[in-house]
Formats: sequence, structure tokens, C-alpha cells
Amino acid sequence: MVYYLIALIMFLIDQGTKYLISSRLQLDEQIPVIGNFFLITSHRNRGAAFSILQNQRWFLILVTVVVVVGIVWYLNKVRKTRRLLPLALALVLGGAVGNFLDRLLTGEVVDFLQFNFGSYTFPIFNVADSCIVVGVALIILDSLLDMRGGKTEVLEVKETSEAKEGNE
Repeated sequence: MVYYLIALIMFLIDQGTKYLISSRLQLDEQIPVIGNFFLITSHRNRGAAFSILQNQRWFLILVTVVVVVGIVWYLNKVRKTRRLLPLALALVLGGAVGNFLDRLLTGEVVDFLQFNFGSYTFPIFNVADSCIVVGVALIILDSLLDMRGGKTEVLEVKETSEAKEGNE
């Protein structure tokens, strides 16, 4: 249950920040936070990450429904046996539902976090996108830790077998 609460909190933070941006800033209006490096910029995205699949609203909605169903199913399966993976899935779930609601209601996602690295501007994103990226990074970390743990167990079994053979 706690993981669904985490997903809900991330969803509410995402929706709250998007509401503040869309209700208080004009489209393309910018507020410098850290010089020209970090700006709050009111932007709309009709596509997915990095503005790919522009104007593919119904396709993105369908994909998100499938992903959310898969996350809920898998979260229920692993939440009692793992720690990091359910947290990661909760973050992805909260972010996916946040962007899903935007696409469903308005056909576009409110983005507002802009970072500039010299002359390069990283694609503008939002809290939901951040949750998804952090969640996916944690899923990868969990997988690496799981693989490492599995190799350690195999190594320990092998060493135990060799020790027995040496003692006989």
C-alpha cells in the first residue's frame, strides 16, 4: 500500500506544479532560477520524451494504459519480496499517470524545467518525467544488484563444494 501512496504523492506534486505553471505563466514565459543555466519555462509538448511522436495522442494514451497495467501487476507481484524495485515502480507509475492525465484531458503535457549547458538546451521536462527517469534508473540499479547477488550466491556454493571436496 505504501508504494501506491508514493505514486499518488508524486502524481499530486506533478499535477500541482503543472497547474501552477499553466495558471500563472504565459506560454513560453521564462523565470530565471540560476542565471541562464536553470529556468522555469512554460512549455507544452504534444509528444513523448524529447518531443518524439508529436501529435500521436491516442497512441501514447494506449501505450501508457498498457504500461500502467503492467506496472500495477508487477508491483503487486514484487512488493513483498523486494525493496528497491517496488519504489522504482511506484515512481514510474506516478509519473506515467501524471503525463497520461495531461494527454487525456488536453492532448498535451505541461513541461517547465529547462536546463542550458552553454549553447545546448536540454529538452524541457516536468516532475512526472523526472519520476520516470529516476524510477527507470532505480530499476536498472535493482537489476544490477540482483545480478550481482545471484553471482555471489553461485560463487559461494561453488566455494563450499570445493571446500567439501578438499576435506574428503
